[in-house]
Amino acid sequence: MRSVDPHLYVDQSPAASGRIGYVAKMYPRFSETFIVNEILGLERAGVELEIFSLRPPADGRFHETLAAVRAPVSYLGTSVRAQGLWDRLADAQELLPQLERQLPDLLELAADDAVSALELAVAVRRRGITRLHAHFGSVATAVARVAARLAGVEYSFTAHAKDIFHDSVEPAALRQRLAEAAFVVTVSDYNLGYLRRTFGEAADRVVRVYNGLDLRRFTYTVPHTRPPVVAAVGRLVEKKGFRHLIDAVARLLGDGRDIQLDLVGAGDQEHALRAQIETLDLHRQVRLLGPLPQHRVREVIRGAAVVAAPCVVGEDGNRDGLPTIVLEAMALGTPCVATPVTGIPEVLRHQETGLLAAEADPVDLARQLDRLIADADLRTRLADNARNLIEAEFDVTRTSRRLSELFAAAESQQEVA
Repeated sequence: MRSVDPHLYVDQSPAASGRIGYVAKMYPRFSETFIVNEILGLERAGVELEIFSLRPPADGRFHETLAAVRAPVSYLGTSVRAQGLWDRLADAQELLPQLERQLPDLLELAADDAVSALELAVAVRRRGITRLHAHFGSVATAVARVAARLAGVEYSFTAHAKDIFHDSVEPAALRQRLAEAAFVVTVSDYNLGYLRRTFGEAADRVVRVYNGLDLRRFTYTVPHTRPPVVAAVGRLVEKKGFRHLIDAVARLLGDGRDIQLDLVGAGDQEHALRAQIETLDLHRQVRLLGPLPQHRVREVIRGAAVVAAPCVVGEDGNRDGLPTIVLEAMALGTPCVATPVTGIPEVLRHQETGLLAAEADPVDLARQLDRLIADADLRTRLADNARNLIEAEFDVTRTSRRLSELFAAAESQQEVA
């Protein structure tokens, strides 16, 4: 069992000196643990934050780490009636000298988002916020961009996956957001290369910073003795590829293998997956556990011989950037089988830190799962290598330090200008 060096969590690098407004479409969101991890890491690095959410949370499920966040949260107004909008404009005019000049940008937003941008800009001026940073290059960044222009500050954002690859992405809008941002973060080298190839000079200020993990919460255990259980975690949506995983498990069972699948998550494909399980008569070997809090997810991963992440590119172009569950499993000591989609091969290096199976190929997926279930020495070797990589590249202290340096550099450049 590995212990984490406590000195990693005493950050001595210079922090951004201003107050940063963090903008999200919805905060907190049960599936977006990476945002909470990042906020906590930045707070430990000495960065002062305030969180702004465009929408209230949609369900009551929250992870235990949320209680550690110190930053205040503001929910920006939506569905304002005519008088309310008029009052907000009158209030904003006194604080926002750029309001008239930026009115065309404001009018390009949906009505609710325009109100949010106004409220956010007013909050920036009243609360001494020096810059804005949004997560996802879609609506949160659209609002942050207009609010920043109204308030006379800079903005930046983190681009993940759906906001880059989905069919709904408007290339001209994303190009503009990339070009005007002080800097842009993305979560994999694959994303970085795609943005630079697609948007050229507009993407010159994009940098890759991996999502980080607080390794104090992910104690490594050797996987040499594990039951023949496959674990999978994620939203039950097309891009996760879980229907191919169920087919792979059926194939292994048909070959006489003793295997169980524990699938954690909820989503719009749940009914179809349940029907698939019934059709294949797998209700005794496949358990749909629903969404679970983080500590229970860790228990499921630690109890499995292998974690499967059979990601695919959806028909709408949607895909995972670099699934957090792969990083968490590697940190905990459970080896992974995944597909070479987007940034996954950057961390899951075939036969070095995990095994890769062909995308949307249940036969190859079954073959790779069987290798890990049957070979305890292979599991242990891959798990050891994987943990070493996570410690070197994905510790949240290091990733947050990099973000803090980006904020500080942007502040310095703004002062010089």
